[in-house]
Amino acid sequence: MDASTRAPRGEVTPAEARAIHDLPLLDLVMRAQQVHRAHFPPNAVQRCTLLSIKTGGCEEDCGYCSQSSHHRTHVRPERMLTVEEVLQRARAAREAGATRFCMGAAWRQVKEGPAFERVLEMVRGVRALGLEACATLGMLTDEQARALAEAGLTAYNHNLDTSRAFYGRIVTTRSYDERLRTLRAVQRAGIAVCCGGIIGMGESVEDRCALLATLASLDPQPESVPINALVPVAGTPLGNRPPVDPLELVRVIATARILMPRSVVRLSAGRTELSREAQVLCFLAGANSIFFGDRLLTTGNPDVADDERLFRDAGLVPLEPEAHAPAPRCAS
Repeated sequence: MDASTRAPRGEVTPAEARAIHDLPLLDLVMRAQQVHRAHFPPNAVQRCTLLSIKTGGCEEDCGYCSQSSHHRTHVRPERMLTVEEVLQRARAAREAGATRFCMGAAWRQVKEGPAFERVLEMVRGVRALGLEACATLGMLTDEQARALAEAGLTAYNHNLDTSRAFYGRIVTTRSYDERLRTLRAVQRAGIAVCCGGIIGMGESVEDRCALLATLASLDPQPESVPINALVPVAGTPLGNRPPVDPLELVRVIATARILMPRSVVRLSAGRTELSREAQVLCFLAGANSIFFGDRLLTTGNPDVADDERLFRDAGLVPLEPEAHAPAPRCAS
């Protein structure tokens, strides 16, 4: 394997990421597949299920999000689910073949009190079912991150969304540095970081490469990296954005795989707009995780039967939790 297929060491610059991203597509995908096979079973894809445990009414103004209270969308605030409701869904996800269960709450930040205590109980319950547990709850303090770790949380999702330069055009209610502070709190607690971004929001290729460089420069690198294609939602500032070109998505996934060879790269939102062939090309480029189930928080997702057929026809098998080693975790 030549130097261009190995992950850069230390800080990654946007220029280094761009040099990889702009390779001829077939060369890029081939190199990404070589890196992928050096660190993961070649035909294994992790199945995760994502559930919104508290929908709508978020204080943030993220321009892509249907749950923001700043936008008029089809989503209305709902009550927080009970522990038993969540565990029922977790059991169903396990029966359908999911190995990680992700819980999302439309909060700007976690607040102490009964709602957070309920989340901790959910985490303990999901782990007791033998599933990995992931949560995305907004900003965290060090104390809250430690409480989640003690409850058994496997991973915490907190996306950077885009580059620092473009970020202010998408979100104004939370800074880039606030997002990075939450990631550091998660790492200090010994929880694996799940962190990625969204393409198709009007950002440039330079922005995409800058995001990937930031992610690859995290120490340790994220355990998982969700790559989302924007799902335009009526009523949001980005509701009229055109669809993402699937080949642009493939380039971002392949670059992520080369820069972060040991991270699970998740083909996330936007799969409903991809053909079967485009999804297989994303897997060839190094994606090895999907969200499994007919809904992603408030947007659609391919149904389980369609994914089962795709797995069968492509010869894909489930990536078991023990089949990949998480990135090293920081000590407190």
